[in-house]
Amino acid sequence: MKNILIIGATSAIATATARLWASEGHKLYLLARDEERLAALAADLKLRGAPNVHTAKFAANELAGHQKMIEQAIAALNSLDVVLIAHGTLADQKACARDFELTLQELNTNATSVLSLLTHLATKLEEQKSGTLAVIGSVAGDRGRQSNYVYGTAKGAVAIFLQGLRQRLAKSKVHVLTIKPGFVDTPMTEAFTKGLLWASPATVAKDIAKAVAAQKDVIYTPWFWRWVMLVIKMVPEKIFKKLTM
Repeated sequence: MKNILIIGATSAIATATARLWASEGHKLYLLARDEERLAALAADLKLRGAPNVHTAKFAANELAGHQKMIEQAIAALNSLDVVLIAHGTLADQKACARDFELTLQELNTNATSVLSLLTHLATKLEEQKSGTLAVIGSVAGDRGRQSNYVYGTAKGAVAIFLQGLRQRLAKSKVHVLTIKPGFVDTPMTEAFTKGLLWASPATVAKDIAKAVAAQKDVIYTPWFWRWVMLVIKMVPEKIFKKLTM
């Protein structure tokens, strides 16, 4: 039985992952901004096998409250075996291109808040000399594209931060996992036309659970996105800037 903290627990991928962990009998502490949805999710997870499910309201951009929130989770669970950070928003790129206040808001939610949480969590896991930090990033962070470079900037910053944490925490036996999903069919992407490259939250959740168990460093999910992004990263800049992506 593991003690698992999920931040942004009501997101589609986090919910699907929580259901897997509940069926394995793990104890869960859920954080999200919508208390009504949190309560419904907690009830669902108990039915699926979770012996204990704690919940608390979470405001990503209230950075001053992050440390206390984490301490409360540790007090409820006694220790942290796994932390999954899964909150975020999908920027309106065209609106952000016209208004830096919107850009800053997206960077704060998708990058700054995550780095704040990781800073506090890394210290705690380093002290206990065990545990896993798993963070949902995106393939968008691998290369800036005109269609979503604000979102990609945030995810890229988180990926670099995680690289440094992974090296720092390795000597303390703390596992750091960077999760890079491609297109996922969630409420956040409901306006997009779906195609062959799209995956379900359940598919991504299975990959996350396997990667945590296997102590992987970086995963692309589904697997083929590793090769898709490799090709995209290899396109010379002179050619890339002429493409529409």
